[in-house]
Amino acid sequence: MTLPPTVTERAFARLAEIGAGAQGKALRVAVDGGGCSGFQYDISLDDPAKGDLILQGAGEQVVVDEVSLPFLANATIDFTEELIGARFIVENPNATSSCGCGTSFSM
Repeated sequence: MTLPPTVTERAFARLAEIGAGAQGKALRVAVDGGGCSGFQYDISLDDPAKGDLILQGAGEQVVVDEVSLPFLANATIDFTEELIGARFIVENPNATSSCGCGTSFSM
């Protein structure tokens, strides 16, 4: 069964910490061609656009465009803090392989 991506409470909490919603911005998660594995994630603060899937929580928004949505079906958008830094990540069950940095993948 194909479901839209989900967003963790930790990711929404981080968006609230940085004040994304207060600035009228949403976290955009998109998939572009390229990267060392064929596709790459493009994660940025952006304005919601017509046709975007809007996921809401804690007064914040995460948006996914129509083209990227099939690539992110059943995925989880999270925020992690590690020794090498803090970042938003995508746990994508559709990816058959990914690069070491986790920003590119293949299907």
